[in-house]
Amino acid sequence: MHKQKPYLDNFPNENGYFGKFGGAYIPPELQKPFKEIEEAYQKLSKDFEFLSELKKIRKYYQGRPTPVYFAKNLSNIVGGNIYLKREDLNHTGSHKLNHCMAEALLAKYLGKKKLIAETGAGQHGVALATAAAYFGLECEIHMGEVDIKKEHPNVVKMKILGAKVVPVTKGLKTLKEAVDSAFESYLNDTKNSIFAIGSVVGPHPFPKMVRDFQSVIGFEAKEQFLEMTGKLPDMVTACVGGGSNAMGIFSAFIEDSVELYAVEPAGKGQNLGEHSASLTYGEEGIMHGFNSIMLKDERGEAAPVHSIASGIDYPSVGPEHAYLNSIGRTKIGLCTDEEAVDAFYTLSRLEGIIPALESSHALAFAMKYAKENKGKSILVSLSGRGDKDIDFIIENFPRD
Repeated sequence: MHKQKPYLDNFPNENGYFGKFGGAYIPPELQKPFKEIEEAYQKLSKDFEFLSELKKIRKYYQGRPTPVYFAKNLSNIVGGNIYLKREDLNHTGSHKLNHCMAEALLAKYLGKKKLIAETGAGQHGVALATAAAYFGLECEIHMGEVDIKKEHPNVVKMKILGAKVVPVTKGLKTLKEAVDSAFESYLNDTKNSIFAIGSVVGPHPFPKMVRDFQSVIGFEAKEQFLEMTGKLPDMVTACVGGGSNAMGIFSAFIEDSVELYAVEPAGKGQNLGEHSASLTYGEEGIMHGFNSIMLKDERGEAAPVHSIASGIDYPSVGPEHAYLNSIGRTKIGLCTDEEAVDAFYTLSRLEGIIPALESSHALAFAMKYAKENKGKSILVSLSGRGDKDIDFIIENFPRD
């Protein structure tokens, strides 16, 4: 009898599919460079020298492992046991550096000179600019004008780190348009540059590659939680836009009897343009080179989206999230803008931890879940810190 391979070894398949989701729907001129990236990753993911260097970077530069923290004051208020995986303590203030350092190291092995990427909230941009500085590479970050204004502190950081920030003025001037712009720039110089996609989205191999690089979150958290409590959590939750921090923490628990909740931004209403809840309201469709679940307008194109959190206002979702939801392995949670702001202030004032607005979505859902499931243990991916959001919050949602 053959023993079934672990989930992470089985998915995606060799063509980059998670069930019917994923793949690489790209123009002919991108097929060769993306194949180059795939072959390099397959080789380097098993290469001792590459893995050893990445391990040293994570320990001595990033400050990993990040801790799991029991939020006692918050838990006492909501009636459950809430634990936070503190990715806000990872260097640059979010989980994004986990894959950015690895992608930059991959680029270095390929002899590339430049990193190109999109960013929404700016966390991916800051992390990639940091990685570029570390490895001595050029860096070009595409960011929507709306997000540039909203996330000004991160724009300043990117520029200080030496990155070129390209304002995107098309369409809604947010994350989707930033991805479009970055793709266009990459097409002009695939020989010397690499497109360092910022989430578990895009054409194969990026959904797999970014998941694998981010899985350090989940495997650290699982070991830490077992050491702290002697058992696994009842529930694990994370915010989902593209979904890199969520796949990072979910990876270690997929084959365990643990509830997994992907929390989507419910925004300010159920109409198109008022939310970014792709899995909740979307349908199957192809965008940015992969097949997944996406929000569509009346013409069948990517619909306008909204979220108070710039990092998760994306009209689609990573293909692995679409697959796991389709087979019932993950469940969907929803969080409104108002609930996210409330969770932002609650954690700040009860625990002295200021969370990113993206992370506040997962936290808000965990608080609701705890009130309805007294005594349950809940592990939250606190994917980033809220330094980038404080000006926006104080200006628009001040509280005494």
